[in-house]
Amino acid sequence: MSRKVRWGVLGSGGIARRRTIPEGITPAAHAKLVAVFDVNTTANAEVARQFDAKPVAGVEELLRCDLDAVYIATPPNVHREQTLACAQAGKHVLCEKPLGLTVADAEALIAACRKAGVRLGTAFMMRFLAQHQAALQLIRGGQLGQPVFARAQLSCWYPPVPGAWRQDPALGGGGSLMDMGGHCIDLLEMFFGLVCSVNCFTNRTVHSYPSEDSAVVSLRFANGALGVVDAFFCMPDEASRNRLELYGSLGSILAQGTIGQGDHGEMIAFLKQGAGAYDAQQARSGRGGVAIAPPPVNTYRAEIEEFSQAILEGREPSNSAALGRQSQRVLAACYASAKTAKAIQLDSPML
Repeated sequence: MSRKVRWGVLGSGGIARRRTIPEGITPAAHAKLVAVFDVNTTANAEVARQFDAKPVAGVEELLRCDLDAVYIATPPNVHREQTLACAQAGKHVLCEKPLGLTVADAEALIAACRKAGVRLGTAFMMRFLAQHQAALQLIRGGQLGQPVFARAQLSCWYPPVPGAWRQDPALGGGGSLMDMGGHCIDLLEMFFGLVCSVNCFTNRTVHSYPSEDSAVVSLRFANGALGVVDAFFCMPDEASRNRLELYGSLGSILAQGTIGQGDHGEMIAFLKQGAGAYDAQQARSGRGGVAIAPPPVNTYRAEIEEFSQAILEGREPSNSAALGRQSQRVLAACYASAKTAKAIQLDSPML
């Protein structure tokens, strides 16, 4: 397949400039960057010059360019209007999560793209990490046994920044839970299946901006397993190991540093062939385990390549809009739980 998907970018000055354009669109086998837009005209001009793209002055001008797909990396409060505009113009859309600010937004975007006959995807790039995919294959192969418990952690130091949309729920939909916890919940659902119940606590522990800087969520999965996600904007970067822990009746898969923007971390599997008998001594040697270390994959390139291939092959991408809708459903339940101090049951899980 020699054809390249022609990409435009809305919101070129943030994660697109740091990661998705240089690591994703530019090196991807079947992608070509054509045009970019950002409200920061200086940054947009710099991105266009650096990556040989056309700088445009607005969404409408970008959509008049010769494009197949648009990557949306703007603040979530404009995801709905921009995605609807792209769909109306007949452009496929890969949108950063969340898909708008509400579940209703996500459903409206899915309906509009389906009606327009274009693909809509959600940029959950951490799913593509090679170690996460290797762990998923072990779980699907039954080597972890019956899923029992999962934990995912993602935190950073994010002090008040004037105009930062992640610090204003009216612009970003929430703080550490929406921004970081959403990735963690999505990963755990990839490993253990859909969430059916949540109990959530949020707080402004250190920072005084409107969004939460602290969040802890207890999860119950439809298969009976339990889980915990913790996400904070008020811990020094080096203090959090960004741990991933997956436990089952036959062992565990333990990792640190795989959750995040890098292409690898440390992951070790402690798996048994059978559960065995009860050991009253409960001895633990602290040794053993098998490192899970497949060749690293750049997650930004992988998400662009998957979406581009789906367009070229006329199929649904694995980084689908359904993932974004499910994420919105779980996150909405989390915020409702935090507000009411009650566990929230989700309606029948869906993807």
